[in-house]
Amino acid sequence: MTQLVMTRPEAIDKARCYFLTEGNTYGCAETTLIVLQDIYGLPNATDSSPAMALNGGVAYSGGICGAISGAAMAVGRLAAQRIANHKEAKRTARRIIAQLIDDFRAEFGACDCRSLINRDISIPAEHDAFIESGVWRDICMSQIEFAVEGLYALQDEKIWVQTVRELPADEVTRT
Repeated sequence: MTQLVMTRPEAIDKARCYFLTEGNTYGCAETTLIVLQDIYGLPNATDSSPAMALNGGVAYSGGICGAISGAAMAVGRLAAQRIANHKEAKRTARRIIAQLIDDFRAEFGACDCRSLINRDISIPAEHDAFIESGVWRDICMSQIEFAVEGLYALQDEKIWVQTVRELPADEVTRT
């Protein structure tokens, strides 16, 4: 078994520390990305810059939840590190994230930011009201925790191999 980088409770605590800062430094995508990168022991784990524009469903557009997009980036990096064949790494990352999306939708009823928070934060006044309300501390934090919790076990190479073997093979010919 692979030496675990951190426990589940430590991972959730780390996500809370990043996301729930007074200055609201990190958004959903950034938080999920850096916590999962850290869990997976990836290089430059604290670099959140690739996810900066993904918060709020990509640039506050209300699209796919930042927790999902940040998770997708981390899983993609992990797949590339563990699978030498680029096409197979890409397929594997897609399958893992597709399962996360299905689970996320079952848990929260939607995957798009606008539906999840019931606001259009592309409108500055709506964004300001959302931040001021503080509901993001519960709504968005629970979605980040869900993504981190759901993908936590992939740090263990034994679990990774088992998960990859159990994934549906319906994308075998797609790249």
